Amino acid sequence: MAAGDVESFGKDADGKTVERVTLAGSALRASVISWGASVQQLWLEGHDSPLTLGFERIEDYLAHPLFYGATVGRYANRIAQGRFTIDGERFQVDTNEPSGNTLHGGGTGIWRRNWRVAEAGPDFVTLTLRDPDGAMGFPGNLDISCTYRLARPATLAIEMTAVTDAPTPCNLAHHSWFNLDDGGAGDVRDHRLRIAAAAYLPVDSGLIPTGHVVPVDGTPFDFRQARTIRNGEGTAYDHNFCLAAARRQLAQAAWVQGARSGVEMEVWSTEPGLQFFDGDAPAPEAAGLGGIRYRRHAAICLEPQIWPDSPNRPYFPQAVLRPGETYRQVTEYRFRQA
Repeated sequence: MAAGDVESFGKDADGKTVERVTLAGSALRASVISWGASVQQLWLEGHDSPLTLGFERIEDYLAHPLFYGATVGRYANRIAQGRFTIDGERFQVDTNEPSGNTLHGGGTGIWRRNWRVAEAGPDFVTLTLRDPDGAMGFPGNLDISCTYRLARPATLAIEMTAVTDAPTPCNLAHHSWFNLDDGGAGDVRDHRLRIAAAAYLPVDSGLIPTGHVVPVDGTPFDFRQARTIRNGEGTAYDHNFCLAAARRQLAQAAWVQGARSGVEMEVWSTEPGLQFFDGDAPAPEAAGLGGIRYRRHAAICLEPQIWPDSPNRPYFPQAVLRPGETYRQVTEYRFRQA
């Protein structure tokens, strides 16, 4: 199939066709599927393994909702107990975690919908979705667009925009799982990581921020100088790192390097937060790309976004989108071969 062509990737649970678009540009090639507006696979020229985790079949995406490569929202990350207030009106949205919290917009958030391929070319694809008023309990119709573009020299560029007809939380994030060594066959914790953040958000047992903004100095959360993810304290990571107080111009948020391959990835984004997850999740029963059997810590996630639970923390960067405004996020994953 030629780059830019659209093909069937199978059927969703409603019998609707899930489409796949193959992209090629500079030193990258990718496949994007309409299910969740997801990057199914991403490859770097000269590197033998895929850079991200994914599945070969739509049936496995339906059976294992792990957000592989997905666009998550309408509110990425967590909202405590699924409750928030806008302009004095209280809302209760879908809670899809055992803790009673909302994660990534609820059990059928935008990551679990079949988007429309609006436009495609050899090196880009634009997908769109209307998240209707009341979906998962969120107010207002939200019209979302996500464009993936492969740019020189080896960049996956992502632009997300949204408009609404009623005030609503809008916090979108790209959720690829990255392994720069072996496509997820091995443990990713020996990757070297740098995060451009002087503070992070501690969390409670349900992974909701406690409300404190804590300096990383002298803690296992200090990644201002590159080091391995694995640390002597055995710290697990599923935390927001505080990059800025508000959305800003495109800036570098993180840098990662594979332990054995030497492949490097820079994360650039307009977003004020970066959620770093170290991949400590149960392995899916289904094999991944190329038949790889993923295990715990098979990959890491670096998700630029608004800080979690911001609807309940007025001193966090805010995510309420209002009629007449346009939400716009730009995030780039820039790769380099050793």
